[in-house]
Amino acid sequence: MADLLIPDWPAPASVRALQTLRSGGCSPSPWASLNLGDHVGDDPTRVAANRAALRRHLPAEPLWLQQVHGIAVAAADIPPTATPADAAYSRQSGRVCAVMTADCLPVLFCDRAGTVVAAAHAGWRGLLAGVLEATLGKMAVPPSEILAWLGPAIGPQCFEVGAEVRAAFVTAAPTAAVAFQARGGDKWLADIYTLARQRLQAAGVASITGGGWCTVSDPARFFSYRRDGVGGRMATLIWLA
Repeated sequence: MADLLIPDWPAPASVRALQTLRSGGCSPSPWASLNLGDHVGDDPTRVAANRAALRRHLPAEPLWLQQVHGIAVAAADIPPTATPADAAYSRQSGRVCAVMTADCLPVLFCDRAGTVVAAAHAGWRGLLAGVLEATLGKMAVPPSEILAWLGPAIGPQCFEVGAEVRAAFVTAAPTAAVAFQARGGDKWLADIYTLARQRLQAAGVASITGGGWCTVSDPARFFSYRRDGVGGRMATLIWLA
């Protein structure tokens, strides 16, 4: 049975969400064990079996995106087999939005009335380019009515970036400087949770929960690309009941 984390956030009863962990599947090392990514070198039959195990907890097959670290947002209401995008949204019951991660930040959204949901994949490139803002735009409700949940991502003590990454964020918003800690040699430690919260708050979202995990430092529960190189992918999923 798939091992799952249930988001703890004040979503209305019509909104359902799940976060997969790395255990509970059938893939061998280095993808052990609940790998849901079909693009990381794992045996496709094992990936299919892992997705089938997850599917038992869902009302329908998720819209699996071809994530490209961009800001495109797909509509999950008439799902194709796959689409290049880094976020998805839905206004219909039973349509499952999903993003896959292994260090990048997954963000779930819903409105207080429970009429629209969305999921976004926010690595630093997508975050900087505006994937969260693009997702909010597709949801088409006032940001003050939006609830956001930040899923497991690389923690601030492990996310080393170059000076150019810090400079890009600070140029876009000077307040982003507080999310970076100098490490020497033109290297910085970045807090992707703080960067995401700043972006969401600037867009008008006040209810932001979740965060606080570190995928790199918790190998028992989470996949991490930065830690392992070759490895699996977790899924963060949301839908309307």
